[in-house]
Amino acid sequence: MPSLYEQLRADHGPVAPVTVAPGITAWLVLGHRELLRLTREEQDFSHDPRRWGQLREGRVPADSPILPMVGWRPALLFADGQQHRRMRAAVSDALGRINGHELRRGVRETAERLIAEFADRKQADLVSDYARKLPLMVITGLLGLDGPTGQELVKAIAGLVVANADSADASKRMGAILLALIEEKRHRPGNDVTSALLHHPARLTDEEVLHNLVVMFVAGNQTTVNWIATTLRILLCDPAFRSSLSGGHLSVDDALDLVLWRFPPTQNFPARYATRDLRFGGQEIRAGDMLILGLAAANADPDILPEDGTPVVGNRSHLAFGAGPHTCPAQDPARLITRTAVDTIRHRLPDLELAVPESELAWIKSPWSKGLAALPVRFTEPQLPRGPRATRS
Repeated sequence: MPSLYEQLRADHGPVAPVTVAPGITAWLVLGHRELLRLTREEQDFSHDPRRWGQLREGRVPADSPILPMVGWRPALLFADGQQHRRMRAAVSDALGRINGHELRRGVRETAERLIAEFADRKQADLVSDYARKLPLMVITGLLGLDGPTGQELVKAIAGLVVANADSADASKRMGAILLALIEEKRHRPGNDVTSALLHHPARLTDEEVLHNLVVMFVAGNQTTVNWIATTLRILLCDPAFRSSLSGGHLSVDDALDLVLWRFPPTQNFPARYATRDLRFGGQEIRAGDMLILGLAAANADPDILPEDGTPVVGNRSHLAFGAGPHTCPAQDPARLITRTAVDTIRHRLPDLELAVPESELAWIKSPWSKGLAALPVRFTEPQLPRGPRATRS
């Protein structure tokens, strides 16, 4: 994908025409400065897909695999202005109620339990055994879901973001799970994000709570899985990176930011819709055109990187979390979960090594995110803590 982005940049400049699904055209915004403008100027670029020209003209098939991702929902991701601010206030306040110390402790305990489950094997797949399970267990707990229901929700969302013929069914399954959760928390509130949304002064309807939970989970779960797995991959495959981290030249947060620069968990993010005809990034954009946020391409824009192309340590001007009024409101808990997950496994499995050549690693195919399908590793004796958290199942 990086080579494709650079080819598009060379051929078209900072905004390139692309096809995102059969018959569906859009503009991919590759330039860092252009992406900042796209995210900040809501008068020119709306979040509301009901402005989408191809959809309004009936040129989007009802079974298009892109519709579950870009179809309108009453959620902050698809709103502008006052409606967005009202829903974002509720979401931000609900996330702000998360106790960071409790979250860190919960992530560490969950991480140590997962490590203990595969410790005797002296080998593991850090995607299926660790990175995919940990955010699921943590985020579904924050939403107020039990473990088995949370697993069903993750399966449904995985089917949604793959963007294929099964995405519509996956979207229906996801909605049914969350509606049942909302019904429960409306009558029996708890100390969780769903209850906080339902009882916030912004007075979100059940439908608004449902779709904001969808946005939070879609944006929060798979991206955190990818962030954890990619960071672990780089630690295993880049000796200089690992040495800098082990030697104290890089903090874990520095490492996480370098991952966000080089390999953002979300490569491309839908969408904005032009509110008028305008010239943008050297292209003639028409009212109703779809524009895709090329987060990975914008992070690699040579106009904003040093001459050697390497991001500067400590520089957080990357666009992995978006920008402008719609910057991801969950980036602090996401960073805490990822940092704790990476730090825990580094200390518990200090001699961790990749079990296959790096070139043989498989990737999940998706137009939106970049994630490992598997990360097979081996190790000798884990350094597990004593006490109930280390009990092996």
